[in-house]
Amino acid sequence: MIFINDLEDTVTANQLLKMFADDTKVGQDVSETEGSEELQNTLNRLWKWVTDWGMAFNVEKCHVMYFGRNNVKHKYKMDGRELEESAKEKDVGVLISNDAKPSAHVKKAASTATAVLNQILRTFHYRDRKTFLRLYAQYVRPHLEFAAPAWSPWTITDKECIESVQKKAIKAVSGLKGKTYEERLLELAIPSLEQRRNEADLIQVYKIIHGFDNVDKGQWFEILDGEGVTRAQQGRLKLKQNRSRLDLRTNFFSQRVVPLWNNLPEELRTCQSLKSFKNALRAL
Repeated sequence: MIFINDLEDTVTANQLLKMFADDTKVGQDVSETEGSEELQNTLNRLWKWVTDWGMAFNVEKCHVMYFGRNNVKHKYKMDGRELEESAKEKDVGVLISNDAKPSAHVKKAASTATAVLNQILRTFHYRDRKTFLRLYAQYVRPHLEFAAPAWSPWTITDKECIESVQKKAIKAVSGLKGKTYEERLLELAIPSLEQRRNEADLIQVYKIIHGFDNVDKGQWFEILDGEGVTRAQQGRLKLKQNRSRLDLRTNFFSQRVVPLWNNLPEELRTCQSLKSFKNALRAL
């Protein structure tokens, strides 16, 4: 990490550089030809940096992803070779698509979780609720919930795709009397995956607002305070709901969580510790 710290000196102030382990991503909002030239110059500096220090990017694994329907898709090169366009890329375990929708990740997560669930079902023929649910929670559900605030689905199709895995698991539990999925959840005293995603969203909001996460909360939320606050908006640590034209923006994390957060009791929003917030949230 010390060795690559000065890699960030190759990018300009209006560019994004993210590094994780051996993975490096650089991005820029390109609306003019000058912007594409600036980004290409940064790629040239990145290549010079790795050459000077005896390292190398694997150009065959380097791709360019274009966002936006009106993107003119400028071509970019590294080491004289044109970078291939990619429609999907994995970023720290989350599959990102060039349409910024979570459908591809939802399908991948559901497929992986189903494969693990099928292995458990083939191995255990008597599935008592205690042991089987522990196996499900430990080996299957993490595939369905990892980094959920970053990709939480909003279409009925995607929600059902994810929920279908838990439906299959719950249906396999021996001795249940409930006929429907909802009745079985009540019998087992566990929430749906959608409920758990909402809970994860609220916990993430709490961590951002109260400084548990090392991020600028002002980039995510605007806390309502002072003039112009309506009666419905009154209360400590309530958030401003911004207007959105597209479904994609409406369902973005910082937008979709605002009604959920504002509807929480004030004593919950102002909890002094993360543990007490989690306990109170799950007790609602």
